[in-house]
Amino acid sequence: MIPLLTTLSVIASWYGPGFHGNLTANGERYNQNALTAAHKTLPFGTRLKVCYQRCAIVRVNDRGPYIPGREIDLSKGAADTIGFTGTGVGRVKVTRLD
Repeated sequence: MIPLLTTLSVIASWYGPGFHGNLTANGERYNQNALTAAHKTLPFGTRLKVCYQRCAIVRVNDRGPYIPGREIDLSKGAADTIGFTGTGVGRVKVTRLD
C-alpha cells in the first residue's frame, strides 16, 4: 500500500498494445494512450504522481502487476509521458495524491 502523500521508490512496468480495448478490472475499456495504472490493492480511482525522467498523474483503473517484485503497471501513455517506455521495467517514484 502507498500511504497518502508519501513518495516511494517502486519497481514499475508498462503494458499496452496487446491489452488495448480489453476490459480492465474496474469494467472500463483499457486505453493504452490514457494516463492510467494497475495496482494490486489501491482503490480504483486513486490518483498517483509517477516520476521517472518526467512526471505524470495517473489514475488506478486495473489490477496488477502479477509478476513478483513489481508494484505498479503503467499504461503505455503514462510510460511515454514520463520517458519510461524504452526502459520496460525499472524504478519510479510514486506519490499517492488521494
